[in-house]
Amino acid sequence: MLKYILPLLAVFGLLFGIYVVKSAAKEMPVAQPVAEPSMPPFRHYIAGAGITEASTENIELSTPVPGVVTEIPVKIGQDVKAGDMLFKVDTRDLDAELKVRQAAVQLARVKIPEAEANLGDMTHMLELYQAVSDPRAITQEELSRRKFGVAGADSRFRQANVELASAQAQVEQTKTEIERRIIRAPVSGQVLQVKVHLGEYAQVGPLATPLMVLGDTRQVNVRTDIDENDAWRFSPGARAIAYVRGNPDLHTELKFVRVEPYVVPKKSLTGDTTERVDTRVLQVLYGFPHDQLNVYVGQQMDVYIEAPPINSRGS
Repeated sequence: MLKYILPLLAVFGLLFGIYVVKSAAKEMPVAQPVAEPSMPPFRHYIAGAGITEASTENIELSTPVPGVVTEIPVKIGQDVKAGDMLFKVDTRDLDAELKVRQAAVQLARVKIPEAEANLGDMTHMLELYQAVSDPRAITQEELSRRKFGVAGADSRFRQANVELASAQAQVEQTKTEIERRIIRAPVSGQVLQVKVHLGEYAQVGPLATPLMVLGDTRQVNVRTDIDENDAWRFSPGARAIAYVRGNPDLHTELKFVRVEPYVVPKKSLTGDTTERVDTRVLQVLYGFPHDQLNVYVGQQMDVYIEAPPINSRGS
């Protein structure tokens, strides 16, 4: 029996090995993309990764004075006009100071009529003494005393006016400090992001997460990264079309806005397997009306720019 079992085991092992090899050699199905990629609309083109932003660029707002936030009258997505209040930092200390300084203005203003009346009285008395025709009726000392009295009254009158002006300037200074704690919209636009809340302590300076982001979204700009190796092929007058990531049926013709001539390190990635990350890019801005294509600020788009063929390098 042994002489029959060993050959059978050998044959079984051989067949099992052939089965395993054939199973491993089967082609694995290609994974389908999550979304259908866009197809280039031009025969020769430059492809770039684009990201949408407001036409004013995304304005990151902070506060020049730190403090506790007491008012936020706007909401995300709200349209605002230039000068509208966006949020306010606590001003209770300055409000109390303003009342004190306004009282000082009233006090300084009251002193002016008194000083003016005193100056007028002294001036009138001097004129009476100077009108005496007989020099023996009045001494030179008395006349000098009257002149000095007029000069002193005039000085006090001027001082009262200076004190009033100083008190008014202090009021304006306090109002300016209050205004600095009220953050207003620098331009008309839409509130894109709010990362500050009532009762939070707002810090000054550049922050990793801005307190609020504002921008004019009536026209959306697409900041497009063009690889430095393709920069020589770019022409501002060339046609450009942007496709929404995830839905190639959503696309729009772009209008050239400007080129930012400073070439920067590449940050935005497309996911292409042939993409180089150790490179620099030329940033070109295109724009389109927001009502022409419904996209959100910060959304990525695939941009194709018509360009001469690569073999036309020497032409």
